[in-house]
Amino acid sequence: MTLTIYTKPAGCFGCAKTKQKFAEAGIAFHEVDVITNEGAFEYITEELGYSQVPVVVYDKGGSENHWSGLNPARIDQIISIEAAAGRLREA
Repeated sequence: MTLTIYTKPAGCFGCAKTKQKFAEAGIAFHEVDVITNEGAFEYITEELGYSQVPVVVYDKGGSENHWSGLNPARIDQIISIEAAAGRLREA
């Protein structure tokens, strides 16, 4: 399982809350700043088609799931999947 959150560093409430929810649940994630990483910006806009951060990409067993924006229902879904698999770490 890999979880990547594409963010911008300042002024993004959705980015902060998304990271907070995963951190509180004990789910490790990789954060990528789309302001300083041009390749990441191109990936989320051109390949995935999003124009809003955060963009969350959850890859489990080669199956990729992604969305854009603060989405508590999708966050909770990923937390439930990881909890059922026993992959939560102590926060």
